[in-house]
Amino acid sequence: MRFLVHITCPLEPFNSYVRDGSAGAKISRILEATKPESIYFSAMEGLRSAVAVYDVKNESDIPSIAEPWFLIFEAECQFDVAMSPEDLQDAGLEDLGQKWG
Repeated sequence: MRFLVHITCPLEPFNSYVRDGSAGAKISRILEATKPESIYFSAMEGLRSAVAVYDVKNESDIPSIAEPWFLIFEAECQFDVAMSPEDLQDAGLEDLGQKWG
């Protein structure tokens, strides 16, 4: 199942990593280990952030994705289920609409 992972880093320790030149290597290390399908970096609510797409085979895989961000950057990670158009078509929305509408 695919998840959008919203990653938000507080100013510290990230600022210290930028100052000592290690931020990029730390991010690379996490990405090499967790292998997102894609990741985009931005700022959200004034903080360094990213949105990554991960294909999670088992729920037990979630800590292996989140813990590096937690432990290295003291980041917050929010996992949201993501569906492709095909997933949505297979969801049976018409039947659900009849049942619950």
